[in-house]
Order: sequence, then structure tokens, then C-alpha cells
Amino acid sequence: MIAAVKFDWSVFFDHILPPDGVTRDALYLTLGISVVAQFFGVLFGLISALMQMSKFRILRFMSGAYVWFFRGTPVIVQIFFTYYGANLFLGYDLFPRTAHFPFFSVSGAVLAGAVALAVNEGAYMSEIVRAGIGAVDSGQMEAAKTVGMRRGLAMRRIVLPQAARVIMPPLGNEFNNMLKTTSLLAFISVRELFQDAEIRISSTFKYPEYLAGVAVLYLLLTTLWGFAQKAIERKFSESDRDATMQTRGWAKRNLGRLIGGH
Repeated sequence: MIAAVKFDWSVFFDHILPPDGVTRDALYLTLGISVVAQFFGVLFGLISALMQMSKFRILRFMSGAYVWFFRGTPVIVQIFFTYYGANLFLGYDLFPRTAHFPFFSVSGAVLAGAVALAVNEGAYMSEIVRAGIGAVDSGQMEAAKTVGMRRGLAMRRIVLPQAARVIMPPLGNEFNNMLKTTSLLAFISVRELFQDAEIRISSTFKYPEYLAGVAVLYLLLTTLWGFAQKAIERKFSESDRDATMQTRGWAKRNLGRLIGGH
């Protein structure tokens, strides 16, 4: 029979009110990795979505294979392969012990983890971006082409700004998930929030106290982001509504001139 363990409230509160320097660093690292991985995930997703909509079959195939593979395999497998398998597969050290950049340095594990999360996120964002672009009236693109605007320029100035209002809510949800998915980087020894708690548990055996503490810290991050997401979506909806009306007015005026000129 397992004996009941008394919850040590002092350990729990000492861990979170306020966090010590090491835990704060883990908190900042979790947030930093999430922001970087989400940013590049959106970029990869946009590129993949545009490839999927291309008239070239090879680009559509490459995008489809990318989405199929990274959505169809566990992210933890992708993290392990990126950090451990890529070096063996390529034959050289893709992620060194420390990666140096112009103004800062990070461990190879942090870099590999951020890359793995970004590439995985790109596969999900690809479908979100593609759905957002598909939600825009096709007449917007046709009107832009009719008045001589190139497809790439029309996509940037006409279609994507309107698609953004569809993309924003799921994008916010994806970032919420990213904040929690960073905990998987503990398996490659990145000292983010969960790894920090595991290290403390291994030396104190205070399992419930530190696990409860790290749960509260994740809740703090996701709750704060939830408020920020609502404010961004509200502001974005207002500005995008005005921009959409202006864009539609532009298309109607220019198309009217073109028709009237014949």
C-alpha cells in the first residue's frame, strides 16, 4: 500500500511566488522558444500554402508531402530526429554544443528544439493559411489582375490582408499550444519550465509541489496570452473591416473604370 504524501505548501509557493532566478530564466526561455518557433512556423506555413496553390505540380507535391509528413508523425519524434538523428544522417554536427549568433549564443539543444517546433508548426499553419486565402472572394484577385496588378502583388496587398482576419483566431490558438508543446524539449535537456521542475524534483523528491507549481506557471502564460489574443483579434477585426471596405471599394472603382473605358 502506498502511503499518502503530505503536500508541502511552502515548497509550492516558494517555487512560484515569485520564481527564483533559475525558474525565471526557464520561463523566459519557454516564452522565447515559443515566439521564435511560432514566427518561423507562420513563415513556413505561408510558403507551403502558396506552394500548394501554385500552378506547378512539383511545388504542390512538395508542399503536400511536407504537410503529410509533419502532421502525420509525433512532434517528439521530430524533435529527437532533429537533434540526434540529423547529425548522424548528414554526417556532420548540424547542431553544435553551443550555437553563436552576432549578439547572443544558445545551446545546440535549444536551437534544434526551436527548429523542430517551427517546422512542425509550419505544417499546421500551411492548412490554416490556405483556408484563410480560400475564404477570400476570388473576385478580389480577378479584379486586381484585370487592372494590371501581378498575382504576387495582388496576393500581398489585396488577398492576404483580408485572409488575415480568418487566420488570426486559429493562429492565436496555435501559439497557445506552442507555449505548452515546448515542454517536450525537456527530453533533449533544454531547461525550460518542465525540465526545471524535473531537476528540482530529482533532488528533493517533491513531486506534487513542483508539478503543481509548473502547472500554475503554464496556466499563467496561457491565460495572459488568452487576454492578449482577444485584444489583438478585437483590434484586428476593427481595422481589417475598414481595410476590407477600402479594398472592395478600390476594386469596384477600378473595375468600373475599366468596363466604362470599353
